[in-house]
Amino acid sequence: MSPTDTKEGATPEATAGVTTEVTAKASATKREIAVEIPVEDVNRQTDALIQKYQKVARIPGFRRGHVPASIIRQRFSEEIKTDMVEALIPRFFRQEAERLSLHPVSQPRVTDLHLHDGEPLRFKAAFEVLPEIKLQGYKELRAEKPEIAVSEADVEQALVDLRERHASFNPVEGRALADGDYAQVSLDGTPKAGGVKTGEPKTAEQKSDEGQPVHMDEVLVEIAGTNTMPEFTEHLRGTNPGDERTFDVIYPEDTQDKRLAGKTFSYAVKVQAIKQKSLPELNDEFSKTLGEFQTVDDVRKAIREQMESERKHEAEHAAKEKMVKELIQGNDFEVPDSLIEQQVDIRLERGLRALAAQGLTAEQMKKMDLPRLRAGQREQAIHDVKAALLLERVAEEENIQVSDAEFDRELEALARQSKQTSEAIRARLTRDGGLDRIRTRIRNEKTLEFLYHQPA
Repeated sequence: MSPTDTKEGATPEATAGVTTEVTAKASATKREIAVEIPVEDVNRQTDALIQKYQKVARIPGFRRGHVPASIIRQRFSEEIKTDMVEALIPRFFRQEAERLSLHPVSQPRVTDLHLHDGEPLRFKAAFEVLPEIKLQGYKELRAEKPEIAVSEADVEQALVDLRERHASFNPVEGRALADGDYAQVSLDGTPKAGGVKTGEPKTAEQKSDEGQPVHMDEVLVEIAGTNTMPEFTEHLRGTNPGDERTFDVIYPEDTQDKRLAGKTFSYAVKVQAIKQKSLPELNDEFSKTLGEFQTVDDVRKAIREQMESERKHEAEHAAKEKMVKELIQGNDFEVPDSLIEQQVDIRLERGLRALAAQGLTAEQMKKMDLPRLRAGQREQAIHDVKAALLLERVAEEENIQVSDAEFDRELEALARQSKQTSEAIRARLTRDGGLDRIRTRIRNEKTLEFLYHQPA
């Protein structure tokens, strides 16, 4: 019978004077061990701590370093007990977990601590382990590999977009704003509350739903443009530089900018100038300004190749995601709560970093409902953890490894992205314990690539 199969009430196992009892839970991931540390080890650690305190204790009537052990024991009884527990429990827990071939994936929760002079130290430690995954069905997975096609119309539209990005805006004088013009404006937008009567207190959720104020010193608004909110066109058409207008804008729920979607803003807008857009001619001269190109055909060829590459990458990504989903569906197992929470932390941190990059301030983040955000990340976090564990199992079955050269290339790529040296990146990841995570990620990516290219 293996340690993980020990039944409640089974005879405790002992080694090196340490008694350990393993309690099997109904859960595939939860374990609890009861450990008894012999009194000899407790006394030895206590004596070592007393000697340590003797060297530093300052007690009136005694020279430093010459305080009797009995006085130290009496004066620092609680501190010595705390230090002794902190020294012995992690060491003996780790030692016994290794001996019993249990591999914790969470910090142990210590209960039932029994600590009395002249007696063994006893405690229970509850923790989580990885479940046993009986991998099946991965050899039958096959990736969908659709044909990648880029039409002439796609290339021509890309050329139109390219010219738009290189457009110039020239000032217009002597007349008012008309359709097709661009108004250069400064604006302030204030969110308006909805659904709350004046004087009534607002809930945190209602305050959050109101949105954040908008301020722009210089922005171009296309009058009657397809992407321009109708209220801007209506109130700015016919104005001249120096004119000011105030009006409300109601944004639909499907507005691309989620900070505005479904909200009403009151705008104060000042017209600074009237401009007309001028597109560059699509000719060889324009092509030469774009980089290593000589002709328009060179640009067309580069656009086609880039679009084909992007669509191929998107198709492969979608196919791999589908394969992972099928792998998870074919292998049901319990996921340790601690790993789910860790993944929620990672996803939440990534999301907050993205919001900060978009301009969200620390004060605004403090007002966010983090428990609700965490709950919203849980389902995807479970998917992520299951996917990682299953890919690791496939890698074990297929003996997929990460070479030192592959690992070094990844560190060099991270160094380039962060504009640091690879040595600095390695040092930071060593301190943070991130080297293993990087290696695991590379291995899982290689495993997914292996599954994607399995022969039909």
